[in-house]
Amino acid sequence: MRLRVDSVLGEPQCCLLANTLKLYCIKMKFPTQRLYSLSRTVHHLNTPRINPRRLHWNSAARPYSTLKRFPLRTAKPLLWKVEYYPHRNFILARLATRLLKIRYLVLGSAVGGGYTAKKTYDQWKEMMPDLTAYKWIIPDFIWDLDEHINFEKIREMFSDAELAKLLPDFDKVGESLNHLKSLLSPGESLYNEIKGVSDLLLLDSAENSTAMKASDTQGFDNNGKQYKKGVLGELILIQQQIQEHEEAARRVAEQLNSGSSQQKRKVSDKDKAEQLQEELLRTQLKYQRILERLEKENKELRKQALQKDDKGIHLRKMKKSLIDLYSEVLDILSDYDSNYNTQDHLPRVVVVGDQSAGKTSVLEMIAQARIFPRGSGEMMTRAPVKVTLSEGPHHMAMFKDSSREFDLTKDEDLAALRNEIEIRMRNSVKEGQTVSAETISLNVKGPGLQRMVLVDLPGVISTVTSGMAADTKDIIFSISKAYMQNPNAIILCIQDGSVDAERSIVTDLVSQMDPQGRRTIFVLTKVDLAEKNLASPSRIQQIVEGRLFPMKALGYFAVVTGRGNTNEGIDSIKDYEGEFFQNSKLLKTGMLKAHQVTTKNLSLAVSDCFWKMVRESVEQQADAFKATRFNLETEWKNNYPRLRELDRNELYEKAKNEILDEVISLSQVTPKHWEEILQRKLWERVSTHVIENIYLPAAQSVNSGTFNTTVDIKLKQWTDKQLPHKAVEVAWETLEDEFARFMSEHKGKDHDDIFDKLKHAVKDESIKRHRWNEQAEDSLRVIQHNALEDRSISDKQQWDAAIHFLEETLQTRLRDTESVIRDMVGPDWQERWFYWKSRSPEQHVRNETKTELDRLLKINEEHTAYLANDEVTTVRKNLEAKNVDVDTILIKDTWHQVYRKHFLKKSLNHCNLCRRGFHYYQRHFVDSELECNNVILFWRIQRMLSITANTLRQQLTNTEVRRLEKNVKEVLEDFAEDNAKKIHLLTGRRVQLAEDLKRVREIQEKLEVFIEALHQEK
Repeated sequence: MRLRVDSVLGEPQCCLLANTLKLYCIKMKFPTQRLYSLSRTVHHLNTPRINPRRLHWNSAARPYSTLKRFPLRTAKPLLWKVEYYPHRNFILARLATRLLKIRYLVLGSAVGGGYTAKKTYDQWKEMMPDLTAYKWIIPDFIWDLDEHINFEKIREMFSDAELAKLLPDFDKVGESLNHLKSLLSPGESLYNEIKGVSDLLLLDSAENSTAMKASDTQGFDNNGKQYKKGVLGELILIQQQIQEHEEAARRVAEQLNSGSSQQKRKVSDKDKAEQLQEELLRTQLKYQRILERLEKENKELRKQALQKDDKGIHLRKMKKSLIDLYSEVLDILSDYDSNYNTQDHLPRVVVVGDQSAGKTSVLEMIAQARIFPRGSGEMMTRAPVKVTLSEGPHHMAMFKDSSREFDLTKDEDLAALRNEIEIRMRNSVKEGQTVSAETISLNVKGPGLQRMVLVDLPGVISTVTSGMAADTKDIIFSISKAYMQNPNAIILCIQDGSVDAERSIVTDLVSQMDPQGRRTIFVLTKVDLAEKNLASPSRIQQIVEGRLFPMKALGYFAVVTGRGNTNEGIDSIKDYEGEFFQNSKLLKTGMLKAHQVTTKNLSLAVSDCFWKMVRESVEQQADAFKATRFNLETEWKNNYPRLRELDRNELYEKAKNEILDEVISLSQVTPKHWEEILQRKLWERVSTHVIENIYLPAAQSVNSGTFNTTVDIKLKQWTDKQLPHKAVEVAWETLEDEFARFMSEHKGKDHDDIFDKLKHAVKDESIKRHRWNEQAEDSLRVIQHNALEDRSISDKQQWDAAIHFLEETLQTRLRDTESVIRDMVGPDWQERWFYWKSRSPEQHVRNETKTELDRLLKINEEHTAYLANDEVTTVRKNLEAKNVDVDTILIKDTWHQVYRKHFLKKSLNHCNLCRRGFHYYQRHFVDSELECNNVILFWRIQRMLSITANTLRQQLTNTEVRRLEKNVKEVLEDFAEDNAKKIHLLTGRRVQLAEDLKRVREIQEKLEVFIEALHQEK
């Protein structure tokens, strides 16, 4: 039996199909085991059910089998012949296999790439904020406004100069729409989302300006044309009215040109033209009100959006932080004293004007809050106030150096803020001055605020009045020039429109600082009063066109900042301003253009100019500070190569730690050291009183009973009145001396003399503040009184110690007395002969008197301490016999020192006798002529000194050292808060250089961060 190739599938074809299937399964990762049954099914698909004889294992078809891993059945001989295809059929099979491989590779890549793209798209979609709640913000017609209104046609129709002034500035309208678009849609995705919304808002401003109604109903105009209600309908009606006015103006122009008077009208052509102008003005104002309503609703929406903490608000946060970064740079620069001629040329808006011209009111209108103190005709701005305006969800204000937030929507917070600003201004003014150059920094945030930095300067005055410093006028001029001479500062020149222009002072000053007017914006305030009072309203037009003043400016604006009522709110002022300009003849007659009026247009223009100036100059300033930093670092490396760059605050912290360590060292002083110092100093303080007032008077007694009685009385009086106070004084001086010793002690190589001045100041202030415990004297009085009443000497050692103490005291007094006598009588004969010294006449008289008194003591060694009158007369007569004229006072004065020397020598001799008197003391000197009452007295004094020293030492270590440490900490904290004190105490080129390095680095780093954020915003 023979099978045809085209009718029956032979074994070679089956093998080829099996190979193809195996290749496909390997590429698609199918298990080989599953392939076996499949191949066999295909292999015997069209084979008869009889058992055919299979080909031999070594037959030609075998190498193409894909089943050689599995056990094959025993081959049987075929009962029919099989016709094989030529060898070229296998080449085609291989080609088909390759094509299948490429197809599946492409298919797998497409499937994997699609899955990855879908996954990435889902991730991005989850990251995007949900903006469905904001679809209704911008109606569809806003973006197609140019298609509905042909502004070029309107401009061509009203070619007349007078009529053209009445038209709105369509370029400004387009810019406003673009600005509104940028505010409401920060990204293209948001714009596409909004543009597709079909809902419209109906802003019913007549009844409620904030009422919003969504409507998509249709209406019809007078011509039967269908239009949408709401804002779009109003704008379409405005377009139709403008077209009607075009036709009417064309007809009036034709009548005027042809001179035809055939048609009879109820009104003249002139009246018709005036009526047309009024209608155009009303149309323009109506268009402006619609835009204002949209802007107001946009402001509310931005406030709500800023309050939400979702992922779609990061862009607004970046814009907010951008102005904050710039403000921080300006704050650092305001305190920076440059020694390398690196001046602060960063832009800011400088608000200047004559006193009471309305500078503060204009600034308040821009900030949308009454934040500044005000007075009627008196100077209120006494220092520059830097106001940083930024966008935020809540209307609030905060000072740079304070964490308190003032809610500007509450009257009590506004009053507190104004009071705080006034207090800061008065505190910044030095004694004897009226104004100050110290800048007060204030941050104001709120929804819809234009981001910029403004500086409100004191008003320029022409005359110094009573109560002002004589140099007030010059100081105000110098402050204004210092801010305006910055080539990148924007000068906001405020001129009072209600006074004569010739009385202005600030315009001449501004023209000197900016003669070309490239960075000056002129603002005319109180236009309502000017229009009412001026006989020639054209003067206002001359002012805003720059033809009246010699100064030049980038732009001219006219604003109204209220009716003069200090309690009037911002919203009320804005309503009054809009109502005034709506009815003002200045706009109706074309003297003022719509874009030149209202503080809103002014703030937009100032903000645009500010950021333009910032982008043009900030990188140049960053390069200048980079060069300054290099110069400072080079100087430090050359002069202080081994020292760290510690600024004044860091040096103060280091000195503070050293001082506290030295205070702690006081507590480590040993008790023995304290007691020795206290006992020695206390005896030095009271020894004179003990010898002169207690011992010498008692020694004149005739017996021991009188001696002891006199001693007890005088000791009691001394203890009650003087001794405790003297002891406390000694303890206080001892503590001060020890503290000073630790503070001034040299630390070797680690000693830094830059801290010496600060340490001395801290020591003096701490000692000054320290007060000893008031109860210390009372407790000391009791202890000292008990110690002095004790007369019992317990052993021989104490007796010998008392005698030693007495001898040292007497010898010290004897040396002092001999020194006094030597000064009185002059040099002795040895000094006169060997050193060629001589006596003065007074010394000669003293010497002769001393000789007579010595003779008197030799006659009576038991003489009392006082001379009798007859003895004085005898001495004087003896001296007169020697031709020496003396008086009674000189004799008694000399006798005091002579007798003192005689008494001290006699007492010393008595001490030697009392060395063996302890035995007689124990027997109370019974049956003995020896009396040693002076030894007992000095033992009582010595014991009182020891007990007092011990008591004072306990008070020092337990109480006073800790109180002194507390005082030192308080002084250090006070000094840390007083920057002027730190500048005075930590001085030198090293400190100043470190300070400059720190500030220049900080300025440069913040400028780089600001520039990076600025580029990101672009």
